[in-house]
Amino acid sequence: MIKSNIDKATGFEKRFENINTVVFENSKTASIAVAQEIAALIRFKQQQNESCVLGLATGSSPKGLYAELVRMHKEEGLSFRNVITFNLDEYYPMEPDSINSYVRFMKELLLEQVDILPENYNIPDGTLPKEKIQDYCAQYEEKIEALGGIDLQILGIGGNGHIGFNESGSLQNSKTRLVALDHITRVAASKDFSGLTNTPRTAITLGVKKIMEAKQVILMAWGEGKSNIVKASAEGTVTNLIPASFLQEHNNAIFVLDQEAASKLTRINTPWLVEKIAWTDKLTRKAVLRMALDLKKPILRLTDADYIENGMSDLLADSGPAYNININIFNKLQHTITGWPGGKPNADDSNRPERAEPSRKRVLIFSPHPDDDIISMGGTFMRLQEQGHEVHVAYQTSGNIAVADSEAERFARFVCDYNEKFGIDSPQADTIYQKAHEFLINKKTSQKDIPEVRHLKGLIRKGEARATAHFVGLTDDQIHFMDLPFYETGTIEKKPLGEADIQLTMELIEKIQPHQIFAAGDLADPHGTHKVCLDAILEAVKNLKPKDFMKDCWLWLYRGAWQEWGIDEIEMAVPMSPDQVLAKRHGIFKHQSQKDGVVFQGTDAREFWQRAEDRNKETAELYDQLGLSNYAAMEAFVRWKF
Repeated sequence: MIKSNIDKATGFEKRFENINTVVFENSKTASIAVAQEIAALIRFKQQQNESCVLGLATGSSPKGLYAELVRMHKEEGLSFRNVITFNLDEYYPMEPDSINSYVRFMKELLLEQVDILPENYNIPDGTLPKEKIQDYCAQYEEKIEALGGIDLQILGIGGNGHIGFNESGSLQNSKTRLVALDHITRVAASKDFSGLTNTPRTAITLGVKKIMEAKQVILMAWGEGKSNIVKASAEGTVTNLIPASFLQEHNNAIFVLDQEAASKLTRINTPWLVEKIAWTDKLTRKAVLRMALDLKKPILRLTDADYIENGMSDLLADSGPAYNININIFNKLQHTITGWPGGKPNADDSNRPERAEPSRKRVLIFSPHPDDDIISMGGTFMRLQEQGHEVHVAYQTSGNIAVADSEAERFARFVCDYNEKFGIDSPQADTIYQKAHEFLINKKTSQKDIPEVRHLKGLIRKGEARATAHFVGLTDDQIHFMDLPFYETGTIEKKPLGEADIQLTMELIEKIQPHQIFAAGDLADPHGTHKVCLDAILEAVKNLKPKDFMKDCWLWLYRGAWQEWGIDEIEMAVPMSPDQVLAKRHGIFKHQSQKDGVVFQGTDAREFWQRAEDRNKETAELYDQLGLSNYAAMEAFVRWKF
């Protein structure tokens, strides 16, 4: 099923990969294709009156796959009665009913939604005494062998190339065992455990040997965040430093990727190095800017020899000499720079990224979390307000899970002290504080907050967001708290995007009727909050497109605190002076709950204001290196055409 889609999905015949890869438009279509492959195998085995032995993975990558398998079971009658499953791994120690248990994950997403027999699914036991784990792991492998091995193994891939929990350094003949988790792996998982200190240090994992013995292996990877390790695993040398690279030596393994995860593969990222291509404006700009940065040369100093020596002689032959190409790319990049993100009134806008008219625009900034607006586009936010536009900001989610427990208790205590100081009799406030206090002191690791605590945390972030918007100059009627329903689960795991989320987004857009919409364009995690919030906006915009006011509406995408648009992608770059950089920092400081010990720190130890400043500075430095004006910092945007 998947193999038949390879040519159609990729559009390339020549490859640098050492393993078969297939690239789909998005993770949804890719997950459907993998589900069809699994369904075909299950049905074939049923016809042969045989068991179908599946190796299953957890994490974010297979969620769409399991959802499609459940749909096929309920709507198409796909039966799992002949299916036997073995999961790759489980944290240790881990109770099966814990919110972060892979037992719970598998039951909720697949096993209890289909007709698989309970005795037919196997998940490593995270409750065993440590001295019994070795024997248990040997028995786990013996059970697989007794069934004739795994027919089809599903894998994800970790940021360091781990498969299962076979971390960097694992050997190809490694067996099922208890392993210590790499720091990178723990940091990636820490968001599920409310911080690194609560994240398990060990896990039980199926060994690489059993994975390699599977008759077929499908590795799935979604999002830009996986692109570098996918390239290293598929194109690099086979090494135990990147266990996923072992799959190059498997005789029936395939990488199934979405466009973002595949974006760094040579044939996709630099197709002119692979085969003769049609040089579009987009590819020309990408190739020239990449070459200039690699050679550490300003654009206008590139020579004919540079083009020839860097695999671009056909571009030179079609559009040369180098001077002509250079000046064209230089001018296009220069035209992305503007100090007027809302358009410059009474000016020629033919070479500007934004329209001059209307001179006073209605602007709607969507912020997935309560601080994304100021972190990601704070300088532009302030400039739009200062230049007289009618600016609205919409905070799409409460962000309540990103507040530390101690902050919630401190604010609840403050309310009680406030009431006592000013003689306000409020037994309800005392009751809420006592309930929250009792819950928090007895709270288990990763236990879901009770509603009172979630509301307290939401109010903290709401107050910080309002303070930031006031700092920029907005009034309360320009500040909108959406509280999209998909987010309000109290856990990291969110609901899928729903009709209510889209409807709320449509209503706000229709109410404001903006000339500009700014939205977070982070696509690294297809299941992340930013991506779901963006999907809600895109769906709302699509539904509203027939409306007259949408003919004058442009959608600009910004990036978050962790990454920036590629220099070849940027369509609007808003420069900032040192004073504006400092003002943005002060705006970020309004979010006190996100300073000095962030709940979801990620792999970057810097605070959010530091990440934002460094990222904006790096963008400005790229423009400087390419021979354009030197600014202190720049915020970058890409226009989404609808």
